[in-house]
Amino acid sequence: MSAPSQAGLPSATRGAVRHVAIAGNPNCGKTTIFNALTGMRQKVGNYPGVTVEKKTGHFFGSHGEAMELLDLPGSYSLQVRSPDEAVARDVLLSRQPDTPRPDMVICVVDASNLERNLYLVAQMLELQIPVVVALNMVDVAEKNGVVIDLMALREKLGVPVIPMVATKGVGFIELRQAVSRSPLPPPPVCAQMPIVLEREVMALAKALHVAPEVARGEALLLLTLHDQALEEVAHHERPVIDATLEAQKRLRLAGIDPLSAPVEARYEWIGQICAAVTHKGGLFDAQSVSDRLDGWLTHRVWGWVAFLGIMALMFIFIFSVAQYPMDWIDSGTAAVSDWVKDMLPDSDLRGLLTDGVIAGVGGVVIFLPQILVLFFFLGILEDTGYMARAAFIMDRLMSKVGLHGKSFIPMLSSLACAIPGIMATRTIENRKDRLVTILVAPLMSCSARLPVYAIMIAVLLPVASSLQKAGIMLSMYLVGLFAAFGMAWVFKKTLLRGETPMLLLEMPPYRMPSFASVILRMWERGLIFLKRAGTVILALSIILWALATFPKPADPEATPAEAIAQSFAGRMGHAIEPLIKPLGYDWKIGIGLIGSFAAREVFVSTMSIVYNVESDDENTEPLRDTMSAERHADGTPVFTPLVCLGLMVFYVLAMQCISTVAVVRRETNSWRWPLFQIAYMTSLAWLGAFIVYQGGRLLGWQ
Repeated sequence: MSAPSQAGLPSATRGAVRHVAIAGNPNCGKTTIFNALTGMRQKVGNYPGVTVEKKTGHFFGSHGEAMELLDLPGSYSLQVRSPDEAVARDVLLSRQPDTPRPDMVICVVDASNLERNLYLVAQMLELQIPVVVALNMVDVAEKNGVVIDLMALREKLGVPVIPMVATKGVGFIELRQAVSRSPLPPPPVCAQMPIVLEREVMALAKALHVAPEVARGEALLLLTLHDQALEEVAHHERPVIDATLEAQKRLRLAGIDPLSAPVEARYEWIGQICAAVTHKGGLFDAQSVSDRLDGWLTHRVWGWVAFLGIMALMFIFIFSVAQYPMDWIDSGTAAVSDWVKDMLPDSDLRGLLTDGVIAGVGGVVIFLPQILVLFFFLGILEDTGYMARAAFIMDRLMSKVGLHGKSFIPMLSSLACAIPGIMATRTIENRKDRLVTILVAPLMSCSARLPVYAIMIAVLLPVASSLQKAGIMLSMYLVGLFAAFGMAWVFKKTLLRGETPMLLLEMPPYRMPSFASVILRMWERGLIFLKRAGTVILALSIILWALATFPKPADPEATPAEAIAQSFAGRMGHAIEPLIKPLGYDWKIGIGLIGSFAAREVFVSTMSIVYNVESDDENTEPLRDTMSAERHADGTPVFTPLVCLGLMVFYVLAMQCISTVAVVRRETNSWRWPLFQIAYMTSLAWLGAFIVYQGGRLLGWQ
């Protein structure tokens, strides 16, 4: 066990910054409160040694005190079932490297589910950490006819209780004031355990080499663990494990189950508190608004209609609302390129800047508005509570392939990016189900595919309406969805055979979204995308420009087509042309496929570089027009409807994202699964594009 450290000292001796953690059950509004307190002063990384996201921020108390706020992963209890909950437990027990034990915990409680949420509060009180209870969603509780006596709740818990409606900004002044009170004493109240159990807890606490204030809480936690979990928490220290096992044995001989007795004691205490502090209002409606909405949104038929309608609406907005800022970015990129051409003479440097940097990066940045619209919709769906309903709807379908609806939440998150989607699989308890979800999550169309879809749809239907474009886009997302389901069925029947699990999923009440939190998430993801465009895509664009420019042809009269054909990029494209010719692709498209292996959206910048190198200085037509005009040697168009559709299907199914591969490697702790994932997805992508192209030709399509 860890030795005592400064984690247990008063905050005054630990520097000017006070360390505060914010904890709570999933769907209690914890993230909304964290975002509101910290605003833009946030930093996201990973905890040392694990892939769990670590989110910290800074804010000031009511008297100007500097506070560092740590957003702990959502947890129902400290008896962990997932890596996320293990991190929350280890931080509170001062076991997480490079993360000090908090001076105080803001424990967010959903007022409309008081009894369930107070269980985590009970465990916090046992750890003797100063606690401030943020009683959130009191408006939802009141609408459900539940009235909470705040004075009585404060007296029963022995800690400050702040009523809040975080989405409306209610209660933040009072919360800052409560957190600013220094020093807050340790909680005086906690659930009373059976005398025999309490005696064993105190005896075990004396044997632990930890700070005194955490000894009792840690001893109680150890006594409630199974053998395997005990070894993990005790860090395989044999004397601690043996002492715990002996204490558990004595408790069983005394007729007390060490695993269930603390749980029963806590719930008995919580029941007494809820009975004393809550009562039903006279206007209580037995069927809440959430129940009535769920009657439609989780219906066997209308639920699907609503789900597909929401997805279609999102894509219509992607093509309509986002088009205006996309045009501004396009005009700005063209203006910068023209300015560089006017300022510099014809040279390799000018070619690098205009055809490499500006064409490459600008060709990807132009899709930033569409990606922001996607994140806006996903943020709204998450904040309103609809995500859980989507998982419930999908459970009926996913049970057919051996998974349950909880696996759909990581898959739905992968619509934005596969990386957080894969990380979200930690909430899946069964290892095989978690691994299957990791393997199929990248098949969901992430935001990196949006630029590819958008340019190919523009080439396919240059004068299509927003509704037509949204229909094609939605069909690509559905292809990815059903491909993920199909491969999950295959894996569950072969490599990762197992029983279909039962879905146990919390349905949070519907609530108004916090637009400030949604905008903040859009801002964060937009910065990540721009950072990627300014680093990875910039570097790849320069490399691709160099590969497409050198070596230069010996004949100074060579045409642009001859020049790129003799370049390194042209040689690479010609080398793989026999593999991609059955898909209808030429060697130039092959360059795009190679260039986009590291990141899918690089396909657009690669095509920009390839065709800008091929064109003369006076040709300023947009990329989509250049691609539409591209012809084979025999005069037939390169980008036929079948080729455009085949390319979109290829990018739906292909694993072309180095960052995702790295995350899968970390999550599975092996190169076996990411390499297998690359192999099966590449094969699936080739087969899908082959079926589209050759099947279409057999039917007489072009």
